[in-house]
Amino acid sequence: MDIAAVVDLGHQALWMTVLVSAPLLGVALAVGLLIGIVQAATSINESTLSFIPKLAALAITLSIAGGWQLGVMMDYARGLFQRIPTLFL
Repeated sequence: MDIAAVVDLGHQALWMTVLVSAPLLGVALAVGLLIGIVQAATSINESTLSFIPKLAALAITLSIAGGWQLGVMMDYARGLFQRIPTLFL
């Protein structure tokens, strides 16, 4: 296995991490920002106030995007397993 193959595997793994985590992180960021703006406007400084809306938004996002995320991870794992015989040549 040469350096280029290792770098390529690392690049693919990092890109897979970005693809799979982006929907959840984006929704958490948007909901957190929205709740933060509402808290700043109303002077309500309760830290637990943002927990329930974030949890609900993440659950909805996971139920919508979960199938796609699983499919992407399965395609990556399948490609990685198919690539194993050629790695050590």
